[in-house]
Amino acid sequence: MGFTLIELLIALALVSLITLMLFSGLSLGSRAWEGVDATSERVSEVRVARDFLMSTLSQARATTLTLDAEMISVFAGDSERLEFVAPLSTQVGVPGLYILRLGLVPIDQDVSLVLTRWLVHPEVLEGTDEIPTWEPLETDSGFGLDATPLDMDAAAGAFGRTLLLDRVEEFQIAYFGTADGEIEPDWHEEWIGQSTMPSLLQIRLATPAQSWPDLLVSLPVRLF
Repeated sequence: MGFTLIELLIALALVSLITLMLFSGLSLGSRAWEGVDATSERVSEVRVARDFLMSTLSQARATTLTLDAEMISVFAGDSERLEFVAPLSTQVGVPGLYILRLGLVPIDQDVSLVLTRWLVHPEVLEGTDEIPTWEPLETDSGFGLDATPLDMDAAAGAFGRTLLLDRVEEFQIAYFGTADGEIEPDWHEEWIGQSTMPSLLQIRLATPAQSWPDLLVSLPVRLF
């Protein structure tokens, strides 16, 4: 017994509807997977930045340099900037101790966390045609770095700027320790011109897509 024309039309309509639903499901699944993949990538970027901060700060060295016949302690920071000395491996080109400066830099419509590094060497710190002269964080206007491109290396890696994390929504630093003139340790919004490093740092780092618990880093406490 054969099918009537109406039955055939109904069957074709059902097949078309099922096919459309299958393709819609595949498209939705693809978009969902792309969203998951993008989120995973952003989470990974934040994790890499946090791991780098933890690794380098845990190796921070109490360091003094002579600048204009004055002894300067390199460790300094406020709520959105931090400068310290730590060793870097051969991955940056020249192994050794580096002055590392963390800060926020406006890029297009966003704000990014940028790391600037100087090898602790007189010829590097004094600056060249390629390298801006290092100045202590508390006195540096930043004008010299403004003209320096990101993701650059100079002098075989002895100086460079690296984008650690883009589209940063929040980057905030607090310092715990006994500041000069104090008896008991306490939290501070800045740590500038002190004779010791703080014992603990609290760093808040977040992007529009990801917020992590505050990062707590113990520093090797040594006199300058």
